[in-house]
Amino acid sequence: MLTDTQIAVGVHYIVHLDEHDLGDFASCDGLGVEVVLESREEGGNNGFVWQFPTRLKYPNIKLTRPVSKDTADKIVNWVVSAVSGSSRGTGHIEVRSADNEPVAKYDLHDVIPVRWTGPALNADQPKVLMETLEIAHHGFVKTSSKY
Repeated sequence: MLTDTQIAVGVHYIVHLDEHDLGDFASCDGLGVEVVLESREEGGNNGFVWQFPTRLKYPNIKLTRPVSKDTADKIVNWVVSAVSGSSRGTGHIEVRSADNEPVAKYDLHDVIPVRWTGPALNADQPKVLMETLEIAHHGFVKTSSKY
């Protein structure tokens, strides 16, 4: 188990969306939040401009991994079911270390698929075939998780 002073090297990401287990991913880009600011200039005050927070903005998250049998069984089925009328769900991205110990967990509110990109198929250039799943969400869910 990692202590508070250790860092995770060689991590992978396990993704769950309500009852859908989407499996392991090799990379996860876009976890974050931006505070949108509104600027107000005050007459007679030339020293600074007032900055007021207005809303939170969450970027889309891109998850990438090598193609596997999970692609059709889990990813494509979830994308199709999400688009065909099922409600948005809660998502969980769990960071795991190389020895599969949990490091951190991010709970996401109102997750919906944005894009799935399959591998570029080219017999002249053999390489690992990668897929990318892009999801949108409406923020983080507060939890009492120990990680």
